[in-house]
Amino acid sequence: MSQLATATTAPDQIAYLDAAAATAVGVEYKQRFVDALGVQPGHAVVDVGCGPGTDLGRLADAVQASGRIIGVDRDPRMVAEAGRRLADRPTVELRTGDAHELPLADASMDRARMDRVLMHVRSPAHVLAEVRRVLRPGGLLGMAEPDWDTLAVADEDVRTSRRFARFVAGRVRNPTIGRELVRLSAQAGLQVRSVEAIAVVFRDFDTADQILGLRRNSARAVLAGELTDAEVQPWLQRLAEGPMLAGFTFYLVIAQA
Repeated sequence: MSQLATATTAPDQIAYLDAAAATAVGVEYKQRFVDALGVQPGHAVVDVGCGPGTDLGRLADAVQASGRIIGVDRDPRMVAEAGRRLADRPTVELRTGDAHELPLADASMDRARMDRVLMHVRSPAHVLAEVRRVLRPGGLLGMAEPDWDTLAVADEDVRTSRRFARFVAGRVRNPTIGRELVRLSAQAGLQVRSVEAIAVVFRDFDTADQILGLRRNSARAVLAGELTDAEVQPWLQRLAEGPMLAGFTFYLVIAQA
């Protein structure tokens, strides 16, 4: 395998999710997310697209022994890892299932959350309708999604930075989903209670590279003919040498059934 092709290899998805959650902004917004949902003892909560169970423990703490947490993910590997991590949590139940057809009864949940899930799904509108179905009247849905069209990387070579950002956004199924959450929620019959725009800012090259894939995605852009290696290499070197600044907008929306 060529050096360029090797550079495009995606990281392990579980490792990537763990790394993103461990960043300062990841820790902060995840706590804000739970607080905004108002999870209470005794609540039934579903985490749609729970991944390796990153947030299930925090939710289980909030509902206490009288509540229950259901984690749903379509990837059996994620469900298995979540099961391993949450084996000592009797209030946590895991189910393999698709967000478009949730394995849950009508009006069975007090709270639902989706964290960076709608950006990947086939039909965000269908998923929101499903979540609306499983929520009890008055139940809350929390959604946290990026708007990849807002990605910006600061460098003197503005053209390369812009083309890199457009390439990254183009690789996401629903790149502007963050700004669409309010409209889609209303179409699903949900009442939007709050909208928060969070600026995700990177000042450290290694963290930005880990989360944004600066090296990986620029190598992919070269292979795709969107950028040249002669443009990318000095661009990456300047970013690595600093000062580094990159970021995008992340939307946190709470809606009520």
